[in-house]
Amino acid sequence: MPVEITWWGHATCTVEDSGARVLTDPLFARRLAHLRRRRGAPPPPEAAVADVALVSHLHADHLHVPSLAQLAPGTRLLVPKGAPRAVPGLRRLSHLQVTEMASGDRTRVGDLVVQAVPARHDGRRLPVGPHRAPALGYVIEGEARTYFAGDTGLFESMAKEVGPVDVALLPVGGWGPYLGEEHLDAGRAAEALARLQPGSAVPVHYGTYWPIGMDAVRPHEFHAPGEEFVRLAAERAPEVAVHLLDHGQRVRPRVAGYRSSPRDAPAGRGDDEREGETR
Repeated sequence: MPVEITWWGHATCTVEDSGARVLTDPLFARRLAHLRRRRGAPPPPEAAVADVALVSHLHADHLHVPSLAQLAPGTRLLVPKGAPRAVPGLRRLSHLQVTEMASGDRTRVGDLVVQAVPARHDGRRLPVGPHRAPALGYVIEGEARTYFAGDTGLFESMAKEVGPVDVALLPVGGWGPYLGEEHLDAGRAAEALARLQPGSAVPVHYGTYWPIGMDAVRPHEFHAPGEEFVRLAAERAPEVAVHLLDHGQRVRPRVAGYRSSPRDAPAGRGDDEREGETR
């Protein structure tokens, strides 16, 4: 069976490959501090079902302890090296099998191999304090090689560190109107696509959370990054199939001769809704 991707919102995706379910940066909350979920219902209970969950870095919208607590007993959890020391709440999740990862580390989950790769992003839990755990991306190797970038800016060795990939899950926005160089916006994500040259890509990390009270502040920064990424990707990496998904939608990207096939979203969607859009 080819790889299947479901986007639940923000950086949270389920990657199904080789009979295993991989969950990225689980965030199931309606509200997180000053952020409110403004698009897409919180993921259904089946979103928390995974063989392994990946945490890219310590920021609370990526390492969300209450969301991790919803994972089933025995679920593997891969976190940046030093995360349990920096985030005491992780140590209370005794029902999970926590493995600390550094860039270059590889671990096997069923028939998958998950490799940690570098990211250019602030790895601190709080805006101030020591850098106790580096930010990571992950490459999931099964029938496909799927790159989950986590949160990152462009860096010179990105293509070399990540290696050849079939599918790239790339952040294209954020949760506020201003992004620094340690993030990918739509333009930088399109440049990353040109460097990586995957067969397919799915834009994530936009259009889900927005600061409370900022609804009228540059709202296009909330709504537009996905479509802007599609446009720029067509210019800079036209051979890559980009799948623009709504929350809860899933797609089977083009991998090693498989034909891309959007799938049905969770029950309750109307028949006239597009369940995955390839541009």
